[in-house]
Amino acid sequence: MATTSGVNTDQPNGLAASTASFVPAFVGIGLVPDSGISHTLSRLIGPSRAFEWMVSGRRLPAEEAVAWGLASRVVEETELAVAAGELAAGLAAMPTRAVALTKLLFDRAPAASLAEQLELEADLQAQAAATEDFAEGVRAFLEKRPPRFQGR
Repeated sequence: MATTSGVNTDQPNGLAASTASFVPAFVGIGLVPDSGISHTLSRLIGPSRAFEWMVSGRRLPAEEAVAWGLASRVVEETELAVAAGELAAGLAAMPTRAVALTKLLFDRAPAASLAEQLELEADLQAQAAATEDFAEGVRAFLEKRPPRFQGR
């Protein structure tokens, strides 16, 4: 999938500039979708919509990408760098191990059964509960102050 300016395509559900668009260029040049997009996109937006979009080559505007779940929000192109910086700073201030484990949960959820997902949640919860950030979060809560996470 190709994009125009302002979209981080490494990760679904990111920011998109208001001027950004998503274009599935594969079929238009005689190729098939690759790099796992047929697997991922089908699960993200449904197989019928994914197929129709991939073979049509239709340009998908940023607002529609949000509606389809391909991005989380649209910001004006002139504000993209600031919004991305604020998002990154907010994530960096969080318990980064818990954020990474949460991302893993959501990455695995579409292909997992409920039993598999519950097992993964339990495993990852045990990992998160063993971190210094968890201890800091509990202390901060009890002391009624903002937590100071260190990523440990």
